[in-house]
Amino acid sequence: MKLTKRTHACIGLEKDGRRLVIDPGAFSEEDAAVGADVILVTHEHLDHFHEDRLRAGLESNPGAAIWTLRSVADQLSAAFPGRVHTVGHGDTFTAAGFDVQVHGELHAVIHPDIPRVTNVGFLVDGSLFHPGDALTVPDHPVETLMLPVMAPWSKISEVIDYVREVKPRRAIDIHDALLTDLARPIYDSQIGSLGGADHSRLTPGESTDL
Repeated sequence: MKLTKRTHACIGLEKDGRRLVIDPGAFSEEDAAVGADVILVTHEHLDHFHEDRLRAGLESNPGAAIWTLRSVADQLSAAFPGRVHTVGHGDTFTAAGFDVQVHGELHAVIHPDIPRVTNVGFLVDGSLFHPGDALTVPDHPVETLMLPVMAPWSKISEVIDYVREVKPRRAIDIHDALLTDLARPIYDSQIGSLGGADHSRLTPGESTDL
């Protein structure tokens, strides 16, 4: 399986000629979902869910479909009947040859005065986990953890402890569009030395084989 990083929280996975995309939001490229066979959306915040990005993906491939939670599905299902599927914690499904498990229920706490929205994470082929905006620990071993390194709801000690708790073989940065180049070496050093897993980051458009 090949992983391609897109800007911020969006990634693409390719296997056997099929393509799966997670979280093509407003910070990711306009064509982030174009050509996808499967699109997964973790929650409704604009940096993860952007209607135009999703429409472009669905219109580019008549066979493409979306799996997401109800708050996102309700905004799209009327325009694309039969192609938007609602999932929640504990669900499993297979799409375009990818096996997906759904883990988690709520977005991380940004501030006690801000209501929490729903959020799900996706474990793909039993090996790669994208948690969205939460520090969800799946009840399943994770080989590759897509690690949200910088967000209004997190601090670096929580990020490090999350890697320690999940215990992946490798952690690769996501949710990094707001992280400045000045700060990146600090995050790289501390997560790499304290997390207990191989830690790396990819520039947008860069790929790696898993």
